[in-house]
Formats: sequence, C-alpha cells, structure tokens
Amino acid sequence: MPRWMPDARERLVGAAIQLFSEQGYDATTVSQIAERAGLTRSTFHRHFGDKRDVLAAGQDMLAGLLRDGAVRAPAGSTPLAAVESALLAAAGAMTPDMRERGSRMHAVIAASAELRERDQLKHVGLAAALAEALQERGIGPRVAEVAAEMGLLAFKNAYALWIEQPDAEDAPPLEDLVRDELDALRTALGDLD
Repeated sequence: MPRWMPDARERLVGAAIQLFSEQGYDATTVSQIAERAGLTRSTFHRHFGDKRDVLAAGQDMLAGLLRDGAVRAPAGSTPLAAVESALLAAAGAMTPDMRERGSRMHAVIAASAELRERDQLKHVGLAAALAEALQERGIGPRVAEVAAEMGLLAFKNAYALWIEQPDAEDAPPLEDLVRDELDALRTALGDLD
C-alpha cells in the first residue's frame, strides 16, 4: 500500500458511505473503510476520530460557507436576506457527486438513532455559526437565532428535495430549491398570526 495518496480524506468518506449503504453503519468497521479506500487504519485516524465523524466531514466547510455568505450580504440587508445570501453560498458549493452521496448518506442516517442524534448536533452547530455571523452584522441575538433556524430549515428541505431528484440532468438547481423553500417559510410565518 502506498505511503501517501492524494485525496485520502475524500476517499475515506466515499468508502465509508459505500460500506454504510451496503452493509449498514453498525456492521462497518474502520478497518473495512480504510481497506476500501486503499489506505491504512492510521491514515483513517489522522482524518477522523471514529466512523461517526465521517458523516460530519463537511460540517466545517458548510459552516464556513454559511458564515461567509451571511457576512458578504449587501449592507442594509434584512436578516432573512442575509440568511438567503448564506444559503445560496452553501448551495452554490454543492457538486453533482454530492447529490448522489447525500442521498446515500441520508438513508444511512435515517436508519440509525445514533446518527440521527449526531445529525441534530450538526444542525445545532450550523445554526450557531449562522446566528453568530448574523450578530456580527448587528442583528440582535434573538432575531439572529430565529433567522438562522428558519434558514437551516429551508436549506434542509431544499437539500432533501435536491438529493431525491431521480434525474440530475432535469432537476432544478439547489439554489432555486433553496429560494423556493425560503419563500415558502416566509409565507408560513405570515400565516402564524
């Protein structure tokens, strides 16, 4: 086995998702993931603490995209306009291979109570990052938290629609789905009173 190969982290994520899909999360070992990726266990542990961490591999990148998108929103943007800017920045970074992986990962997470709990913790971390970016724009904490949660709900709904598209060629772009979901939530907010 070569001592160094490029894209080890990405290969480990791909191997893990394949194995989780094929044989289930609980039945998959770190050794199997490393072997499928053509790497060693020690390489796996240089990138991830355990196999659960593989499923949160993109969380830091996503949090950074959300933060940067909110910060780059035009001056004077409403809280939801800043959130939309954040969501569109994140959506724009999603690649076609992420659609297929996302679908498989969603099924793996849905089948495990442990992973669903971890997914909720991921949501909390993303909401906190987005709310913090909104507060840096001068938005009060309570409004920032509500706007961030609403934005992440829109993103979650749009992402679920995006990964379920049977034909990626005909599917609407994730950015369009994000806008539609955010508009639907804005409408729903108006119906609350």
